[in-house]
Amino acid sequence: MVRKFIALFFCISSPLFAATYDLPAEESSIVGRTQYHKVEEGDTLANIAKQYDVGFLSLMAANKGVDPFLPPKDYVLTIPTQIILPNVERQGIVINLAELRLYYFEPEINKVHIFPVGIGRVGRDTPEMVTKISQKRPNPTWTPPASIRKEYLAKGIELPAVVPAGPENPLGEYALRLAHGAGDYLIHGTNKDFGIGLRVSSGCIRMDPKDIEWLFPQVKLGEQVRVINEPIKVALEPDRSVFLEAHEPLTRSDGVKKPLIMPQELTWWLEEFNQSDVKARAAILAQNGVPVEIVAPSFIN
Repeated sequence: MVRKFIALFFCISSPLFAATYDLPAEESSIVGRTQYHKVEEGDTLANIAKQYDVGFLSLMAANKGVDPFLPPKDYVLTIPTQIILPNVERQGIVINLAELRLYYFEPEINKVHIFPVGIGRVGRDTPEMVTKISQKRPNPTWTPPASIRKEYLAKGIELPAVVPAGPENPLGEYALRLAHGAGDYLIHGTNKDFGIGLRVSSGCIRMDPKDIEWLFPQVKLGEQVRVINEPIKVALEPDRSVFLEAHEPLTRSDGVKKPLIMPQELTWWLEEFNQSDVKARAAILAQNGVPVEIVAPSFIN
């Protein structure tokens, strides 16, 4: 009985949550709850991230100092599956570059679906944008632009003008084209077993094959897509507790990182209720990507 309880508590066999959550009330912003995983022989952070459908960098940030290839046996990892929703309209697709997550909101059924994604590497940054889905392509072909062919050629690899659908296609089995600019950016799958939750693409948004397989039939042509870059998220909950979630800011192609500063609205709120900002500043410095309670509800008389 004790062994069964421990296995359930640490989620050793499988995650307790899928990527789907009930949307909280408008005055609340937190979904999910933190899970824990007890490391077994042979575990790696990459495999554990895949098991729980969280990003590799997100898992590393939540467990700083842990060797990603040889995590200590029996060590208890924090799985970042409690999340503060971005402060945007809860509609359509929202991608927060700073946390390498994609949100798909379905307010008509009161659901939000959250997935880890890969984004553009430094020098090929995924841009912030407000756009829409302009094309849905199952079994897509890939026409690598001249710049990509040149990069590959420098490595001794000559890409064909068009890569046909199939196991060699880096777009995987599904692609959603964004209307931004000339339509060069896609949300797509992958034929590789890595890159989810990392900055590895040429600017497109890369999803795990099973995640894009689920998302593809759900979205409609013209569906709204927002790509934002917000490393700090704040939740002021109905009981007046306050949570802050801070992610390491991205280095952009110009070498500049978005500075992590205390949100002005939070500063005003803390001052109004005579609350210390020490915990908020500590959470911002930690950048562990999990919601941290910086004000407990107990301060209310």
